[in-house]
Amino acid sequence: MKRLRFTYLIAAALSASLILSVTACGTNTVPPTAVSSAAVSESSGNASYNSEKNSSKDGEHAIEVDGKTEEYSDVKVTKTGDSSSGDEADFYGDNAAIFATNGATLTLKNIGVETNGTHANAVFSYGEGTTVNISDSDITTTGNCSGGIMTTGGGTMNATNLNIHTTGQSSAAIRSDRGGGTVNVDGGTYLTEGKGSPAIYSTANITVSNASLESTTSEGVVVEGRNSVTLNNVTLTADNNANNSDKSDNLNGVMIYQSMSGDAAVGAASFTMNGGTFINKSGDVFFVNNTTTNITLQNVRIENKDVAGVFLRAAAAGWGTEGSNGGKVNLYLRQQTLEGDIAVDGVSVLNMYVSSGSSYTGAVNADNKGQVYVEIEKGSRWILSDDSYVSSLTCDSSAIDLNGHTLYVNGVKYTSGTASEGTAIEIKTESSASGTPDGLPGNPPSGEKPQGDPPVGEKPQGDPPSGDPPSGAPGSGETPPSKPDN
Repeated sequence: MKRLRFTYLIAAALSASLILSVTACGTNTVPPTAVSSAAVSESSGNASYNSEKNSSKDGEHAIEVDGKTEEYSDVKVTKTGDSSSGDEADFYGDNAAIFATNGATLTLKNIGVETNGTHANAVFSYGEGTTVNISDSDITTTGNCSGGIMTTGGGTMNATNLNIHTTGQSSAAIRSDRGGGTVNVDGGTYLTEGKGSPAIYSTANITVSNASLESTTSEGVVVEGRNSVTLNNVTLTADNNANNSDKSDNLNGVMIYQSMSGDAAVGAASFTMNGGTFINKSGDVFFVNNTTTNITLQNVRIENKDVAGVFLRAAAAGWGTEGSNGGKVNLYLRQQTLEGDIAVDGVSVLNMYVSSGSSYTGAVNADNKGQVYVEIEKGSRWILSDDSYVSSLTCDSSAIDLNGHTLYVNGVKYTSGTASEGTAIEIKTESSASGTPDGLPGNPPSGEKPQGDPPVGEKPQGDPPSGDPPSGAPGSGETPPSKPDN
């Protein structure tokens, strides 16, 4: 069997970009067939299939497995038609080409899936106890809100050696939504071209290993709420050159946030990258807002090709309650060489841990707005690229190279060659003004979808992380003092 490999034609890319709508998950502005002739033709004819499964009716599936154990191999699956409800499609699998639910176990091998419709996700696992195992398969979606592999309601998705290509808006290659679940991906290529279509949108616990992830218009990865993304030996390329929401003008490679839509539970998000390469072409590398997160980087090659972008921006945006919707970040650098500034606004917090022989070059909190704690383990190093301000510092006498700049610790100039011992800043999980958690209160939905009409309205633009903050005594919580006159 000859595996499908995508080739990228300029004409196909231009065709896809011209038909993107300006809304998140609305209808396409032109008939979906305008894309399919270019994009789909690149994903056909190179793999052999023994049978076909087709569905053209709105809201239906080409393959549906309900509470059973089934296996399909060497099948070409084609799905056209739209969903009449975005929530039914995004949350419960309406209109997906391949759909498993109610504790089903579905195994797919050498499957070719093409969808051409709005809210036409390709392969969907819904509900606790439901597992989809898919391998050596190729997926192409061309409509808006049409992800490659989709997991919600506590389902499980195990994917090996897939080639996924999406061109629609809000169509992540690896996608999840309300209720999340567990997604494990090993190998393959995952390409998105639409606005608001990251390679990964996580409201689940998602692990990707030994794969290539690329977004040509959107963030590379988005993590929402108390969910996670772990990348092992992955090449991630992000070119977020178009905004998909009026709540933020920021462009970035990875965004971690809480939308307040109810699609993701409140709590600490998590982004971990072990090995591999992260190439960011537009804006900041990381942007964290309206949530708490743990970011761990170990032996990752990071290249930010946008000289105006910072490495990390923790700041408020349009989500959440003004005054308490900043980014609260625990950043762990391990065996990591890293260059790039870190910006922290007045409602944001950073605890930064540099360890295991890491070297960081950059300015931290140069505007002196946020609360920052930096801890540098013996054998690791911080080289300043501009004046920096921290609330508290732990390091030995050889950890910091001022490089001609000034470091202020709680308003006092740091003296080169001296040791310091400080305290991490306590980071509390955000909650709403009423005292109840933001987002979902607890367990994801499971079993059959609820009866009655679905909720009205679309979720916020874009496609949809976990962990505990570090232990330790809390800091004073006071705003860093202003820069001294001297």
